[in-house]
Amino acid sequence: MAEKPAYVGTPNPTMAIVAPAVGWLIPGMGHLIQKRWGRGLLLMASIVTMFLLGLAMQGKVYRPNSGDLLDMLGFIGDLGAGGLYIVTRTLDAGQGAIHRAVADYGTKFIVVSGLLNVIAAIDAHHIAMGKKP
Repeated sequence: MAEKPAYVGTPNPTMAIVAPAVGWLIPGMGHLIQKRWGRGLLLMASIVTMFLLGLAMQGKVYRPNSGDLLDMLGFIGDLGAGGLYIVTRTLDAGQGAIHRAVADYGTKFIVVSGLLNVIAAIDAHHIAMGKKP
């Protein structure tokens, strides 16, 4: 006999599409629109703070067409930050010199914040599908 999952909520197909998209664009917002206030605010604060700390440390924001494989992976990580990446690229910020130790940490902060935002968007999708509380 198959075990029943510990939690099964009511799936909301519309929210399953909207929540991760909004959550990607504005970190934590995918949870906030589902009234998961604590988790949403915590994700928003941590992702935005990590991204801004990376910029303050003069971290590099990768561009999409550098040709180097590691730069492309950095771009994918940065793109995960959604709206933060778009605003940063629009303002032409994130031109840090990666050869400095502090700037290298800043670059990693920016990439990790983008990857964390992707995980948060996936989490918002799972909540909307009723797979998580």
